[in-house]
Amino acid sequence: MADLFSSDTPAAALSAARPGSLGQAGTGDRPPLAVRMRPRTLDELVGQGHLLGPGSPLRRLAEGADGLAGPASVILWGPPGAGKTTLAHVVSNTEGRRFVELSAVTAGVKDVRQVMQEAREQRDRHDIRTVLFLDEIHRFTKSQQDGLLPGVENRWVILVAATTENPSFSIISPLLSRSLLLTLRQLEDSDIEGLLRRAVEDERGLNGTVTLGEEAVEGLVRLSAGDARRALTSLEAAAGSALSRGENTEITAPDVEQAVDTAMVRYDREGDQHYDITSALIKSIRGSDVDAALHYLARMVEAGEDPRFLARRLMISASEDIGMADPTALPVAVAAAQAVQMIGMPEGRIVLAQATVHLAMAPKSNASYMALNTAVQDVRGGLGGPVPPDLRDAHYTGAKKLGHGRGYKYAHDHPHGVVQQQYLPDDLAGREYYVPTDRGAERGMTERLARLRSVLRGGLKRR
Repeated sequence: MADLFSSDTPAAALSAARPGSLGQAGTGDRPPLAVRMRPRTLDELVGQGHLLGPGSPLRRLAEGADGLAGPASVILWGPPGAGKTTLAHVVSNTEGRRFVELSAVTAGVKDVRQVMQEAREQRDRHDIRTVLFLDEIHRFTKSQQDGLLPGVENRWVILVAATTENPSFSIISPLLSRSLLLTLRQLEDSDIEGLLRRAVEDERGLNGTVTLGEEAVEGLVRLSAGDARRALTSLEAAAGSALSRGENTEITAPDVEQAVDTAMVRYDREGDQHYDITSALIKSIRGSDVDAALHYLARMVEAGEDPRFLARRLMISASEDIGMADPTALPVAVAAAQAVQMIGMPEGRIVLAQATVHLAMAPKSNASYMALNTAVQDVRGGLGGPVPPDLRDAHYTGAKKLGHGRGYKYAHDHPHGVVQQQYLPDDLAGREYYVPTDRGAERGMTERLARLRSVLRGGLKRR
């Protein structure tokens, strides 16, 4: 069959294309679209402008600076589809270099040693440097990573290692200290859109055999979640659906739906839908409706919302709506945010779901939040005189002569670690901000708080 992507493909061949023939990436004689559209130079790369400025270490390495002027090895840390593999290929495209790729999922120490041996031979015999791209290096054990050190130390290879996890936790210190750590950012929507439009027209891509409808562009960008590889794979599958119709070769939203086997979620990350669904998620958690909370979380995840944004909202909800009613809520939300940062998507959605369920099921209290709001009102209203002298800093020279710290009662010197003492300024003495609820862990705090205040104030009336 004629090559559907070649510039000399006759129209009849396009109209007679087998349905779905482009829907399976990698079938036939040609590589997948994501591979064909891989940038050949740094100038073709989308995004990552913060790493590619004139004279930057990465640009010098890509331009052939192997010696003291350039880094020996690089660790690329970033989300899936940000361009880690592409950067490794670009670095290897320089004259006098060869590219070798290993995956930490399948490679072992024996494979690494073999690459190192071949790299030494290529360098010594043919003056060719080997660029070793090691994907998912965080999956290597400590001993396996140790096996890389001689090659990196002696510059037998230019190591370009990729990871989606925080290198500080997943990569040994000796390897980190011998490498340049570069953080890749998730691609912006504009980057993905430009990449899609270029892939439609580029002779290496779809070569103008299809056109892109605006709704299809929006859908592909949204579903990509900043992942260039996912965007191009979805585009290739959608192109197959469009070409199977024969006459009209415009890629539409239904083509995208069919290609990715999922409904295009109605969600605008920059408009009202973004704020409306975010609001619905938080209010569902506040209202303890775990099913609704999971529904809105799913809509945002499927629409490609930044998982870091979701994690931040959960942390805020943990303090604003749950607080001391369940003191474990905030640590759970913080742990979820850290986990998402370390493992990335799509697995990060599992962590977000667990945190959402925990928060939605937790007893609710906004007492801490309301206490702060009341305190802020007093401050803005001009209340809050000088700090009582016995609480002031008495460590610097001359402080004691001013009476600072005089009369201060060290709580640990007294039974139960509590002693009568005024901590608030005079104009707020006796003021009570925090009022616990009778829900969750706060249920037992009311009596304890009353006893504490009684000892602290020695019968002083509340305000």
